[in-house]
Amino acid sequence: MANSKVKVVKFGGSSLADAEHFRQVAQIIRSDPNRRYIVASAPGKRFPADTKVTDMLYRLYEMIRSRETSQTIEEYYRQIKQRYLTIIEELGLSFDIGGELDYILNAMCAVSGRDYAASRGEYLNSLILAKYLGYRFIDAENVIYFKENGTFDESKTYEALSEELRIHERAVIPGFYGVMPNGTIKTFSRGGSDVTGSIVARAAGACLYENWTDVSGFMMADPRIVKNPCAIRTITYRELRELSYMGATVLHEDAIFPVRGAGIPVNIRNTNEPDAPGTMIVAEAEDFDANTIITGVAGKKGFSVINIEKDMMNAEVGFTRRLLDILEDNDVSFEHLPSGIDTMSVILSTQVLNEHREKLLSSIERRARPDSMSVEDGLALIAVVGRGMVKAKGTAARVFDALSRRGINIRMIDQGSSELNIIVGIEEHDFEAAVESIYHEFVKD
Repeated sequence: MANSKVKVVKFGGSSLADAEHFRQVAQIIRSDPNRRYIVASAPGKRFPADTKVTDMLYRLYEMIRSRETSQTIEEYYRQIKQRYLTIIEELGLSFDIGGELDYILNAMCAVSGRDYAASRGEYLNSLILAKYLGYRFIDAENVIYFKENGTFDESKTYEALSEELRIHERAVIPGFYGVMPNGTIKTFSRGGSDVTGSIVARAAGACLYENWTDVSGFMMADPRIVKNPCAIRTITYRELRELSYMGATVLHEDAIFPVRGAGIPVNIRNTNEPDAPGTMIVAEAEDFDANTIITGVAGKKGFSVINIEKDMMNAEVGFTRRLLDILEDNDVSFEHLPSGIDTMSVILSTQVLNEHREKLLSSIERRARPDSMSVEDGLALIAVVGRGMVKAKGTAARVFDALSRRGINIRMIDQGSSELNIIVGIEEHDFEAAVESIYHEFVKD
């Protein structure tokens, strides 16, 4: 059950890159007494040419494994130490973390693994933030657990974490990592601190999970393609999953599942523009902009299509099953499977195909016995997503017209049964023009 008086707040690396950002973060937290549990990332870039602390720790780990000289390792580690010492000094804190810093280097030089090295950025930053705020520090390795096979241990984590949060009214928890049954540190493979924030929000029964970063929420299109795209004010979990899968990267889809199951909304906010409303991610939403209809447009390059033709395919019992068995036997997942009466196309990642190309194609030839088969690379997929599409007539026609006006040929069309999205396949060289054309068809400047 959601607690109407608890908000869990996660701050990304760009929000905690230096002392000035720490002050901003503290002001945001203190402006709302319901912001009680804070999840912190490692320091990010302070300027474009800077290096994230996590990347520095990965580099240090590789230097140690490569047996570079002690002097070289210590000199490089000194740069990492200085990042934290500078933050402490500029915040005016009386906080000696020299022992922690020495212990970390010694552990890395001994037996600790790569995940331990990477996690220390969040660990140290959270110690400092907890000290600065006057909050309790809860080490993630004491409350977030993984199973023997490396997957997240949901039941054990929520039991331990919920109990720990009940003890402490306010706390800072490092993001990105937890612990294996043997006591070694394990990091989340995708989503990082965003996943931790979502887990803490669920364990706390929060009324809201605020995810603070350096952008004011989701944009309706990639700003590298569309100049100054409109912000998305409200988006459902399902819409977010569609857009994230097709390339939208503000919040990884893995970070959604813990709060989605508990019905906890997520608010993406900008640390540098704290008054901006950001994007609200919710379970369900009936409202949509009737003038816009779509929620967003996103896509990815790097796909291939296997075209299969066989007379009377539709009458051949088990043809699709055999094809799917072939993909499974080769450990290959597909993106889409459009078909006609005598044709079927398998769309999959070019990278995945290249790992299995010869074996996969020969298996299809031998077991499916097509009349003809061809492979085409260089395909891009674009998803047009919006909960308003089901109520709007002619949405698909508008998408196709927008592409036609730019002379872009559509290679594939797929629409989900829920009418939440329309996916089109085009040539990679048309990708940017296609995204821009679709966006401006629905969003008028």
